[in-house]
Amino acid sequence: MMKYIKNVFDFYLNSSVHVALAVYALSWNTLIKFDLFYDKDLLYFIFFATITGYNFVKYFGVAKWHHRSLANWLKVIQVFSLGCFFLMIYYAFRLNTKTLMWIFCLGGITFLYAIPFIPKRFYIDAQKNLRSISGLKIYIIALVWSGVTVFLPLLENNIVFNTDVFLSFFQIFVLVIVLMLPFEIRDLKYDSIKLATIPQQIGVKKTKIIGTLLLILFFLTEFFKDVIGSEMLMISGVISGVLLFLLLFSKKDQGYYYSAFWVEGLPLLWLILIIKFG
Repeated sequence: MMKYIKNVFDFYLNSSVHVALAVYALSWNTLIKFDLFYDKDLLYFIFFATITGYNFVKYFGVAKWHHRSLANWLKVIQVFSLGCFFLMIYYAFRLNTKTLMWIFCLGGITFLYAIPFIPKRFYIDAQKNLRSISGLKIYIIALVWSGVTVFLPLLENNIVFNTDVFLSFFQIFVLVIVLMLPFEIRDLKYDSIKLATIPQQIGVKKTKIIGTLLLILFFLTEFFKDVIGSEMLMISGVISGVLLFLLLFSKKDQGYYYSAFWVEGLPLLWLILIIKFG
């Protein structure tokens, strides 16, 4: 029984459902912060698009070169991802044109992140994609996450972009960078040195210091918004504190679920706090 539960849980993580829920949660946070109704079509699109995009990036190379000898678990993920792709297309047709144009731009970045296209003089290994450009990975992920979770909900609801919108975008951009740091610390043993991740460039201790400063910046940004609520300040403080704890206790030999479940699940905690206290 326990083995079955573990297999289901591992599928939940490996098929990108957990990360999709995190992106979904951040998008719903934006709707709540800007006093907008729950937008089912947009949020479901974001959920299924995240699964499709992440699985495409993670498994494109494996499927391309080993499609005849894929492990059963990967075949199941492929079928699952295909179903999510069709659901993504269904909900995309229910969105407005402005939103679709922004989705096209972000989708293009995701596509180039996985597909080899870079001239030989720029890439660091045989993959030749954006993911392999030295030091760029963490910023691409932060850009796509913040664009999806802040701009898409507001574009779909015809909200005029103001200072608070761009400050929210900046906050999510900073938050995602810090969320990625425990992953980069964990992957120090596996990543090519040519990737030039933050821990590779400055070491684990300085990475944690940088992450701490970024979390302070994330929290202080709340004070520059036109609309400042005590509840949102409290929640931002709690999220900053929890993520700081997770960052400081991250290490190269951390367990698989530490980052993959607990760190990546932080946006879900944020959503719960906002629904209950925001």
